[in-house]
Amino acid sequence: MNNPSIAKYAACALVMALAMFGAANASAQNLVIGGKNFTEQLILSDMTAQYLRAKGYDTELKNGLGTTLMRSALESGQLDIVWDYTGTALIVYNHIEDKLDPEQIYDKVKELDAPRGLAWLNESELNNTYAFAMPKKLADQYGINSLQDLANRINADDKEGGKPHLMGVDYEFASRPDGLGPMQELYGFKLERGEVKQMDPGLVYTALKNEQLFVGLTYASDGRIKGFDLKLLDDDKGYFAAYKATPVVRQDILDKNPKLAGQLNELAAKIDTAKMTELNKRVDIDQEPVGKVAADFLKESGLI
Repeated sequence: MNNPSIAKYAACALVMALAMFGAANASAQNLVIGGKNFTEQLILSDMTAQYLRAKGYDTELKNGLGTTLMRSALESGQLDIVWDYTGTALIVYNHIEDKLDPEQIYDKVKELDAPRGLAWLNESELNNTYAFAMPKKLADQYGINSLQDLANRINADDKEGGKPHLMGVDYEFASRPDGLGPMQELYGFKLERGEVKQMDPGLVYTALKNEQLFVGLTYASDGRIKGFDLKLLDDDKGYFAAYKATPVVRQDILDKNPKLAGQLNELAAKIDTAKMTELNKRVDIDQEPVGKVAADFLKESGLI
């Protein structure tokens, strides 16, 4: 190959080939991270983007999505990584309403999503399930620590002709087949129609804070639980399905990035309900920026 023009052409071809290889490699490392449109999801998705950037990946963040939109975007390949909840996948995506324990729920959604090319990694100890809460002062006053304690108090007061026990719930929970009715049946108490106040979920927290409700339906890791000095009641009979937060990744992305599963599992292992409640509080109550709260957690956990 002594012809200068041929040598020049070969050199250019080699440069182009290397560039294309580099671009393909970069593409394999570019990860699109999705998140839903509430505080916890904004924190989790931002945290994941920062964490993976520190591991050398290029990341793009697309959060603020509705639940079904995020799921559709993951299935269609527009998103690569999301945090989702085992209970959501079981009930909302797969329409299964059987009573399963947390391990069974995780195994089931993992099994159902594998043929769709979606991999559920290790679930965290963050369980953002439905929960009932009371103003802490009232709960301590009456010695109520669980839903069974609540049922016992309501039944005792009814016998003595006590005052109504106002319960705040959202519109859906009041009427759905796995909502308030079956819960009362399981725990053995019955509220009168006038004792159940159907309201916007956000207003339940405010009404509890102001002691306008005796008890209200909340989410277990909501920052307002701590910020408004509320007490979560133990679901001692396991009525509510587990909603364990778990990284869900497209399988083809894991195949291209062999270390990714282990890295995301390491992140998941650092997250639990108590820690996330505090992070949610810092954003919702203390008005700290999501990015700062996420970065602080990663640094304090020794992840970056």
